[in-house]
Amino acid sequence: MAGKKNNHIAQSHQNGQQNGSSGKNGGGAESSDRLNPTYNLKAVVNETGLKPDTLRAWERRYGLPKPHRTPGGHRLYSQQDVDMLKWLIGRQDEGLSISRAVDLWKQIESDKRNPLEEHPIGLDDAPPVVTTISNSDNLATLRQSWINACLDFDERRADAVLAEAFALFPTETVCFSLLQRGLAEIGIGWYEGRVTVQQEHFASALALRRLETMVASTPPPTRNGRVLAACPPEERHTFSLLLITLLLRRSGWDVVYLGANVPTARLEPTLDQAKPHLVIMASQTLYTASTMLDMAKLLQQENYITAFGGAVFNQIPKLQSMMPGYFLGSKIEQVPFLIEQLLTNPPPMPAFIESDEKHHETLKHFTDQQAKIDALVWQYMGDTPYQQYLKNANRELGQNIIAALIFGDMHLIQANLDWIQGLLVNYHFRMPENVLKQYINSYRKAAREALDDRGSIILDWLNEFKEI
Repeated sequence: MAGKKNNHIAQSHQNGQQNGSSGKNGGGAESSDRLNPTYNLKAVVNETGLKPDTLRAWERRYGLPKPHRTPGGHRLYSQQDVDMLKWLIGRQDEGLSISRAVDLWKQIESDKRNPLEEHPIGLDDAPPVVTTISNSDNLATLRQSWINACLDFDERRADAVLAEAFALFPTETVCFSLLQRGLAEIGIGWYEGRVTVQQEHFASALALRRLETMVASTPPPTRNGRVLAACPPEERHTFSLLLITLLLRRSGWDVVYLGANVPTARLEPTLDQAKPHLVIMASQTLYTASTMLDMAKLLQQENYITAFGGAVFNQIPKLQSMMPGYFLGSKIEQVPFLIEQLLTNPPPMPAFIESDEKHHETLKHFTDQQAKIDALVWQYMGDTPYQQYLKNANRELGQNIIAALIFGDMHLIQANLDWIQGLLVNYHFRMPENVLKQYINSYRKAAREALDDRGSIILDWLNEFKEI
């Protein structure tokens, strides 16, 4: 099976070099694109973190990089220049002086080898996709116009704003700075109670349709190596995974996109048929991260290279060490570079922390008693105008407890506590602070009555929950 053995990955990389699909000396359209002078000085400064004076000094002293000059004398850099600068920074981080790092780069090139392949940039130092933004104020104005159109349910105006943005800026820039940030701002509005769930769904649907159209129009793959992209069970937020699919396809990779709520139980036949070299998963909440865990363990058992990401892993960094596979980082712009590293020269698989038997026993006890706890909460809350929201509140808290037990650490919820509190008080349930406190006290009392010693992990955590 193509996805199960690392020698298949290496062979794909070799074939890609022979076909001119990767590397500085590979030839073909991609190699030509990498050498095109595209990025201005500001973009390179933002990308690398180097100061303009440093870039000019390196160019003057060491002859690297060698930017193209416009008729007006402005510097333009290629993707190869950007990758080289990142490579030099990486060697400095390893202890080399800049002069020695430059000498090493030139020495490897003089031997007709590719420095970026012999000393690949580490996953932690991966550069984001670089895009030139010549008028950020205009882009911010377009983003706000798109948000306003979505909140007004004005599809034609929203599409017209996107058409203008794509005409003025590179595709990646519009995806990151307009669609992704626009949806994030709308999501914050929903969380704070200023945006309705209908408005949020309308905006998400428009953004997803645009991404789906762009994915469908991408050219056939030019690189060897297939990627499977899937959201785990019960994860229905697909924007980030679909955007990753678009970025990878635009980079020449063959991506099979499965979308939302992919059941683990039927994954193996799909793997056998699709034969991916790498599987990407994305979760946005603690609960769906817990459903991802079973999927990740299956993939590890079948020896597939696996990568994962999503908002929850940025919100709760400890989760990154509890999931089998490679974490794709906090910036979606970096993912194409990271995927290339994993497909061509994957580092050792990171170790992950597994939950203990006591948490598994508590999980079974809690799920057996969850319906009783929920019923007791209704009873203890009594006749309150907010009782209609108890079902959702019980589900939200219950799912978080289940997820924390699956991972073996109840304090994962503690890290997410402010978010849960805001969710209950703001749009979702609009519980006043005093009612929220009453709800938590009722949940604690119900858990004490329904759970025995096997539930001590939950009860101890609920006692820490008093200060909410």
